Amino acid sequence: MNSHNHILRRAVLAATLALSAHAIAAPAARPLADWPHITSAVRQDKAMEARIRQIVAGMTLAQKIGQMTQPEIKFSTPEDIRNYYIGSVLNGGGSWPQNNKHASAADWVRLADAYYDASMSTDMKVRIPVIWGIDAMHGNSNMYGATLFPHNIGLGAARDPKLVADMAKSVAKAVRATGIDWVFAPTLAVVRDDRWGRTYESFSEDPSVVRDYAAGYVKGLQGDLKSDNTVVATAKHFVGDGGTFEGKDRGVNQSTMSEMINIHAQGYYPALQAGVQTVMASFNSWNDVKGGADHGKMHGSRELLTVALKEKMGFDGLIVSDWNAITEVPGCAEDSCAASINAGVDLVMVPEKWKTFIANTIAQVERGEIPMSRIDDAVTRILRVKMRAGLFDGKKPSQNIYAGKQEALQDRALARKAVQESLVLLKNNGNVLPLARGKKILVVGKSADNMANQSGGWSLTWQGTDNKNSDYPYSDTILAAIQDVAGKDNVTFSENAAGVDVSQFDAVVAVIGETPYAEGDGDIGPAGTLRLSGRHPEDLAVLQAVSGKGKPVVTVAITGRPLYTNDILNLSDSFVAAWLPGTEGKGVTDVLFRKANGKINKDFRGKLSFSWPKSACQTPLNVGDANYDPLFKFGFGLNYSSKTTLPQLDTSYPDGGCSKTTAIPVYNPTDRATYGLYVSSGGQRVALGADLNAVFNLPTVKVETAQINTQQDAKRLTWSGAAKLEAQARKAIKLPAYASTDGALQFDAIVSAAPQGKVQIGIETVELDASAVFQQLAGKGKQTVKIPLSCFANRGLPLAALSTPFSVSADAPFAATFANIQIVGGAARDKDALACGDFK
Repeated sequence: MNSHNHILRRAVLAATLALSAHAIAAPAARPLADWPHITSAVRQDKAMEARIRQIVAGMTLAQKIGQMTQPEIKFSTPEDIRNYYIGSVLNGGGSWPQNNKHASAADWVRLADAYYDASMSTDMKVRIPVIWGIDAMHGNSNMYGATLFPHNIGLGAARDPKLVADMAKSVAKAVRATGIDWVFAPTLAVVRDDRWGRTYESFSEDPSVVRDYAAGYVKGLQGDLKSDNTVVATAKHFVGDGGTFEGKDRGVNQSTMSEMINIHAQGYYPALQAGVQTVMASFNSWNDVKGGADHGKMHGSRELLTVALKEKMGFDGLIVSDWNAITEVPGCAEDSCAASINAGVDLVMVPEKWKTFIANTIAQVERGEIPMSRIDDAVTRILRVKMRAGLFDGKKPSQNIYAGKQEALQDRALARKAVQESLVLLKNNGNVLPLARGKKILVVGKSADNMANQSGGWSLTWQGTDNKNSDYPYSDTILAAIQDVAGKDNVTFSENAAGVDVSQFDAVVAVIGETPYAEGDGDIGPAGTLRLSGRHPEDLAVLQAVSGKGKPVVTVAITGRPLYTNDILNLSDSFVAAWLPGTEGKGVTDVLFRKANGKINKDFRGKLSFSWPKSACQTPLNVGDANYDPLFKFGFGLNYSSKTTLPQLDTSYPDGGCSKTTAIPVYNPTDRATYGLYVSSGGQRVALGADLNAVFNLPTVKVETAQINTQQDAKRLTWSGAAKLEAQARKAIKLPAYASTDGALQFDAIVSAAPQGKVQIGIETVELDASAVFQQLAGKGKQTVKIPLSCFANRGLPLAALSTPFSVSADAPFAATFANIQIVGGAARDKDALACGDFK
């Protein structure tokens, strides 16, 4: 990572002054040289500590390990909680009671009660209540009927800590309405490369903005930790998740020690001071290249989790791991990781293979691989958090005053205010905005009437995909909001503007932007660019259809990060960054339209919390960088008194992406949109689609979502007869020279059952007999397969453009899982690449 000395000095100076005011020991007016000691607002209670020691002393090893285990609700019943002494459960994004997406608050509470009752009916000497955790990212966002607030990137633009604290209070109440008492928020990442797919989960590239929000967010969620409208908060992900090289999710942060402490950790100091009770470890690694210290994966770093966080900073709550994150620690698996527990993880998120995890961990303790003192410390911390949160007070989830109350899920007025404050006006040539009421408005663009796009990832489902407008019963799309303010008879909607006479309208409002994604699925790989219209050409097409027709064009961009939009800016008279506003579209129109009397209703007040690029490959781009030269600087934002005109912008971009040495994604966490996946079986051809929970039982093959590298990144196929999986685009996509030169078709695979017949791997219509290859892969776990493109070219395949860059077919029983499918330039030269002679 590049050194950012200017921002480091500025941020640390401000941080030092602010932190000193909260009784945190730090050198005055200079960067922190080490992790500071934090005095938490939640102090230890001697009587409570004595009680905890007594309980731990009376527990068996199985009971202790059970307390340290967190399965997912799809893979754990209340009876499991009773039999295995499970201490915690979670539901992942897109997981609901009885797998019912439209489950009511009462349905959730019934399941929460069932888990609680089970935990209180074990044969333990002292029964320990279970705690349920959830990703309530921007509202109780997994819940049908809940208000969704703007994602963090929009809140960062609002520059309003009180608003964020009020939102957190609202979220806590909404979560308690479902019987849940633990929230995996706030995210305190300081994002330094906007290609990261979680950029929208961050408040800012500037650590001072993250720091300003952290304490209020924690206090808003936790309150006094006893009241009915409070939940346990989580500071995540510790530490450096926003600073990975090339913005790769779960990648390597190359910061120096000073940068890690003074940039990436800035949000943790006020969060810990405010009394946050849990910290979630991060997927990323840390390699201090300049300092010559490779710290490895955070989940396996005792230096970070124990020495830095628990000992130096004095954190006495619990550290929870992320979803199957122990698998990334060398020598570990989904159901076994002594190294992570020894490093300091107290509660282990083991969604599915928790039974064998318990058995393996018990054996590791008995063999002395994990000291009993480490187990006792972990259980002590878990009980401490539960007692502080009032879980031992004898109240079932249903006895909370908000339990089961659907109305407690909603706070539309506050969310609407948050939208108003988050909007950033980047262009307003000719003072087109605000729009007058009573005029004829043409609304265009794919996101105008699309609540899924408007809400983004972590909305009802993990990716935010597979949602319809009807899945958001209490909401307004931006189109509905425009119809309300302008009068329905004055508004015409045409998604692509096909055949519309623009001259018949007074103004055009185009609502465009990114479609939903979460985590690594939103990463823009090195071969990609920040160019919005590169990934979403339909946006450029609709602007071209309405621009230059003599009517003003107002563009509202729905996006989870700043993007290269010069071509779209040129076609727009006004341009508004609306980020991911959530369910309250009227918050957008409150600012875009005048009052009925012609006066300004709400002015723009949002300011960029991320710098906006002027070129397609301009990343990393952070305030304080050497040669900092964005299109719109950090803190930029016009209002209705601004008198500026944005000239025409350069729209050039590199053909083939920003890197000449990497890959074209076919199906992987970097890009699932270019090529769709289809399965053919028994005369049927089915698109696998965006619903990651879907299971396809076809005549000769079963298709399920699985994991090889990251959560739900793979497809597992179990053949019983002839069937084919293929990746296909609507039209052939040009293959850049860098990919076809010594390129290879590369994918990760786990072969769980060897083929009993022929297996073929194909590109377009050329197929290679790979039966022997898959025979050799059987039972060996994850393997990366690299097939030189020359093997296909030798059989007549032209490499200019591909519409079907991958297929795998079998004609007899066979079981395998596939992920990370890509065309990789130069990979045919790798030592582990297969030879053409390996295929018949």
